[in-house]
Amino acid sequence: MKIRLSEIKEIDTDQIIELYKANGWSAADKPTELRNALLNSHSLITAWDREKLVGLGNAISDGYLVVYYPHLLIHPEYQGKGIGHMIVNKLQEKYKNFHMQMLTADGKAIDFYKKVGFEKAGETMPMWIYKGNEH
Repeated sequence: MKIRLSEIKEIDTDQIIELYKANGWSAADKPTELRNALLNSHSLITAWDREKLVGLGNAISDGYLVVYYPHLLIHPEYQGKGIGHMIVNKLQEKYKNFHMQMLTADGKAIDFYKKVGFEKAGETMPMWIYKGNEH
């Protein structure tokens, strides 16, 4: 298996939906909005096993000081192979000098993000209005 990373501006909606459904993410229920959100991100890094989308990570940013990482998904069949770490490293190439890098993590993602350098932000509490049901 040779995984290829790509920063692209076009992606097939069906492949996006398959990846999100495989991970049980409710954003898959809004395919047009999800595709548009990803393609309008400040950065979108995808991971491919030949022609199969096996992972992605995106960033929303003001382009200078602050970046937020809303999505990092790896297909369950490919988890634990370093692909998530590769995507984070690629995003860090672009955003490592930003004043603030933020994300919201839960479940097993917390340990992953700690391993790649993120830490709890003081006494902050994540808050949201969320339409999904997987958290």
